[in-house]
Amino acid sequence: MTERRQRVLSGMRPTGKLHLGNYLGALDNWVKLQEDYDCFYFVANWHALTTDYAHAGEIPENTVEMLADWLGAGLSPERSTLFVQSLVPEHAELHLLFSMIIPVSWLERVPTYKEMIEQLELQSPSYGLLGYPLLQAADILMYKPRYVPVGVDQLPHIELTREVARRFSNAFGPVFPEPEAKLTEIPKVPGTDGRKMSKSYGNAIYLSDPPEILTPKIKTMMTDPARKRRSDPGNPDVCPVFDLHKIFTPDAPRQACATGCRTAGIGCLDCKGVLLEHLLTPLGAIRERRQKFMEKPKEITEILREGSKNARRVAQATMAEVRRAVGLAL
Repeated sequence: MTERRQRVLSGMRPTGKLHLGNYLGALDNWVKLQEDYDCFYFVANWHALTTDYAHAGEIPENTVEMLADWLGAGLSPERSTLFVQSLVPEHAELHLLFSMIIPVSWLERVPTYKEMIEQLELQSPSYGLLGYPLLQAADILMYKPRYVPVGVDQLPHIELTREVARRFSNAFGPVFPEPEAKLTEIPKVPGTDGRKMSKSYGNAIYLSDPPEILTPKIKTMMTDPARKRRSDPGNPDVCPVFDLHKIFTPDAPRQACATGCRTAGIGCLDCKGVLLEHLLTPLGAIRERRQKFMEKPKEITEILREGSKNARRVAQATMAEVRRAVGLAL
């Protein structure tokens, strides 16, 4: 008999087209995990409402754009279950049951709750924002994954999920195994202005950017601010362009660029030209695959519907266990 593969689960909010930071920080790792794990990846469209419900009408289009990026990057509906959170209503039921046994203080201590209140300058945060980590716990525990791939900043959410599983077990008996975080090493991905790449900063390099858009973005990208003239030596250790070299450029040409920078042997445009040589090809392959799916948006929708049916079968089995444990089954 073939040994059953361990399960991995993760999700993204549908905010539209993905940028290089999204790809290197999560999506590329998701693609690699398909080789060895039973992967469940979902569109967290309910979560999108917690901070941006005023633009809910954009979620369907944003979902298609994001899925095109997922598929272009190499996620496969044959190897992973790709689904939509809201098409599996059992998530909401499990969240409701968890809300009956989890103290409010557990949610208030989650670091991202306070950060979002400050960032969005909220005077009266919604219950949805407060309960976001609990819904996330329901999203995860529903599928009983062994691992949840996250960056170190998400560890508090995984620890809360483990505490929720323990609390439920103490109250009703063991149903949920405690998932483990599978730490993802997130490389430093600077935007074109040197700050962290972000849509809100307007400094993003998108997976969908064609060469005529990508090339000017790289050529005008911030470099070592202390290097004012071509004849000035630079410092690649503080250069955002060199951060991208570390990710995309092979060792020999990367070291040549570093030496040329430090000795003023090459200019910043020369350095950026070398980066483009090694950046355009992999991003071009993703963009071409992405475009093929964008030409058939109904195919994307069908992939999500089929994946959601598969996910819901797993969720229904889990909720049957939950209802029996809680005493709600008839």
